[in-house]
Amino acid sequence: MSLVEELKAILGSDRVHSHPLELLVYNKDAGVTTGAVAAAVLPETTQEVAACVRTARRHGVPVVARGAGTGLAGGAVPTEPALLVVLTRMNQVWDLDGTTAWIGPGVLNLDLSRHTADKGLHYAPDPSSQAACTIGGNVATNAGGPHCLAEGTTVAHILGMEMVTADGDVVHLGGQSPDPIGLDLRGVVVGSEGTLGIVTKVLVKLTENPPAVRTLLLTFETIRDAAATVSATIASGIVPAALEMMDQPMVIAVEAFTRGGLPVDAAAVLIAEVVGLDAGVAAEAATIERIAVEQGATSVKVAADEEERALLWKARKNAFGAVAQAAPDYYLHDTVVPRTRLVEVMAKIYEIGDTHGIKMLNVFHAGDGNLHPLVAYDAREPGMAEKVRAAAEEMVRISVAAGGSLTGEHGVGLEKRDLMTLVFDPVDLDAQARLREAFDPDGVLNPGKILPRGSRCYDYGMAVLSEGEE
Repeated sequence: MSLVEELKAILGSDRVHSHPLELLVYNKDAGVTTGAVAAAVLPETTQEVAACVRTARRHGVPVVARGAGTGLAGGAVPTEPALLVVLTRMNQVWDLDGTTAWIGPGVLNLDLSRHTADKGLHYAPDPSSQAACTIGGNVATNAGGPHCLAEGTTVAHILGMEMVTADGDVVHLGGQSPDPIGLDLRGVVVGSEGTLGIVTKVLVKLTENPPAVRTLLLTFETIRDAAATVSATIASGIVPAALEMMDQPMVIAVEAFTRGGLPVDAAAVLIAEVVGLDAGVAAEAATIERIAVEQGATSVKVAADEEERALLWKARKNAFGAVAQAAPDYYLHDTVVPRTRLVEVMAKIYEIGDTHGIKMLNVFHAGDGNLHPLVAYDAREPGMAEKVRAAAEEMVRISVAAGGSLTGEHGVGLEKRDLMTLVFDPVDLDAQARLREAFDPDGVLNPGKILPRGSRCYDYGMAVLSEGEE
């Protein structure tokens, strides 16, 4: 039997897609890269995932796991015709016990917090796409979000997992124990972008809802003043639940989209949120307000109630959707820089936009220096896509040169794979390649992702010799 016929025998015809028009839905994520899909399957159990992997192996077809397709770095875009294992139907919540729960990788991020709201709990990592992205996708990229400044990114909230290996076996990593014996393979898998296995169940840590919350909207005449407020706040000993910044072009786009009352005349706005007990929250909010005024804030507004607070966060989390008003296409980047270099790097990013003649809007997790420069453009315009990619690479290079990192939460995927050498030397890349081979010796899981060609030291040496011979 053919690959598709075997898959239909396992799952039924309705959960196997192979028609070219059907596969168009799956050949890209929310980024700009497309790939080739041999077939797409929608399993509902771990055993079905394992059976699909074993079937693909028999047919010599690589396997790529996919969630809701909200990724921005091409992490779930096949580099060669592959079986796409779509995990969105695995969306059950089991064994909600105290502050932990076993859940399927297809559970939507926001739905998990809605599911646990009546118990006074929530899932802390909250990407801007949390209404659409899945926990499995969050695990794949070690996703962050506005409220990860104090709480930590996904890896701090995943205690264990069930995973299907490259051979179609089922293994369990981590668990309820706060300090399990042995290597932390759970931590290795989080952020591995589906290259080590396909996660089919996740043991998540849930966080108690705070008794008090205070959200501030601070406006500034310059990005520099807003950034100085961020640095001074952290230096004061306060680590807010969130510190989010938007520049004026982004504020204008968001306000036109959400009508949330944002000040469109400000060069930068900063959303700061503190949580905890009433007295502590009041004191920290007062300190942030004082620091902001000292650093040149032109206005300070405290959300009067939960409705006003929700409106502020609606504005922030709809930033990417708002850009659709500016242009038909967008390219969203994701780098990290030290907070002390924030103003310097932002100035260079604006220069890059001017040099390439592209429209730039900026929104970022200012508290941890995670930048999200967003380029709005029209891909139909000749040469524009090439301009955007060239500008994006320059942004990565200046961020790394400033002591930063390639990515904060979107992952490496295809987008930054060939830029890994900016951060890692051949020995580093070799170590990562060896680790990957320990899980997947034949390289069948999400091939061509994260590590550039020649990452093994032997391959790197052969490539250097070949270049010398030429």
